[in-house]
Amino acid sequence: MIFTAGSLLCSLAPSLGWLVAARIVQAVGGSMLNPVAMSIITNTFTDRRERAQAIGVWGGVVGVSMALGPVVGGLLTDAVNWRAIFWINVPIGLLALFLTWRFVPESKAPSARRIDPVGQVLVIVLLGTLTYGIIEGRAAGPAVSAVCFVVAAAALAALVVFELRRPEPLIDMRFFRSAPFSGAAVMAVSGFAGLGAFLFLNTLYLQSHRGLSALAAGLCTLPVAATTTIVGPLSGRLVGTRGPRVPLIVAGVCLAAAGALLSQVTLTTPLPLLLGIYLVFGIGFGMLNPPITNTAVSGMPLAQAGVAAAVASTSRQVGQSLGVAIAGSVVSGANSAFVPAAHAAYRVNALYGLIVLVVALLTTGRWARATAERTAARLAESPQVTLSRG
Repeated sequence: MIFTAGSLLCSLAPSLGWLVAARIVQAVGGSMLNPVAMSIITNTFTDRRERAQAIGVWGGVVGVSMALGPVVGGLLTDAVNWRAIFWINVPIGLLALFLTWRFVPESKAPSARRIDPVGQVLVIVLLGTLTYGIIEGRAAGPAVSAVCFVVAAAALAALVVFELRRPEPLIDMRFFRSAPFSGAAVMAVSGFAGLGAFLFLNTLYLQSHRGLSALAAGLCTLPVAATTTIVGPLSGRLVGTRGPRVPLIVAGVCLAAAGALLSQVTLTTPLPLLLGIYLVFGIGFGMLNPPITNTAVSGMPLAQAGVAAAVASTSRQVGQSLGVAIAGSVVSGANSAFVPAAHAAYRVNALYGLIVLVVALLTTGRWARATAERTAARLAESPQVTLSRG
């Protein structure tokens, strides 16, 4: 409902300031969608194999949305105007609201969790100052950048200390005793940082520097979306039958390779070759999405699985925001034309893929599974006891 209302407000915005304000409303609603979706899946499909396959299907649906979003958005922008890309969200949101009311079963914890306003404020300060320091640090000067990063570090330290002592924390720090859960969070941030940077850079590259229309640029992203649609369910099936290691390794290799290949692209790169690189990126992203959530909830008690999935989903959103911020900072800080500057940003994308690969190897073995089992046992014994006592 909030996302739908925010979309309607965006379509009616009379100025840029009102559009930004409406986008904030839209973001509040959108931030609830992925965590709730993951919680529904993990609470509905309690069998490990069925849950992995369901997450894989969800990953395929993400691919469908990626396929339709840029194409439909480009078509509406070219045929009508930019406001139309927000109009279309309204009937879709109302349909989703009806389907949720009609078909989604209610699920909730045995007792309601209290709101954690201090934790929420600390998270906002952490992400806000970190993002601002990355985006505006170079323009505002090194002193401002340093202050932003110091404040972000202080907010992180305060968040950890406060959440450790709170009976019902916003983020249960006990989860991070599980190596698979910690690894899933790191891989979610890294992988979706790569996605955010990829979409941001390629939109500028295709439209502003290769001169393609919004529709044509959207069509160029179809290889990413199509492979995600196909590979997502396959990845989920692999997770259910063989575990998360194989799809995560494939994801890391493909994301790193795509970043390295994109760092060589020029304005004269043949379009078929460019689309082939996009295909490699799509395979990596499609393989990454399902095992992240499945690894995060691996071994968690059912009462905690939804919360663990929500944290992993939030890591995706954080990663995508940071990816855009870092890519923008790298490009704007380079003393060169856009394409050479984008090469440096794509090398950062290759680094994200390597992080996924290394973390996957470290957090999917026997030792990592043992840490997940110990964490699950502690959570099952005392689900609302603070870490300082547990």
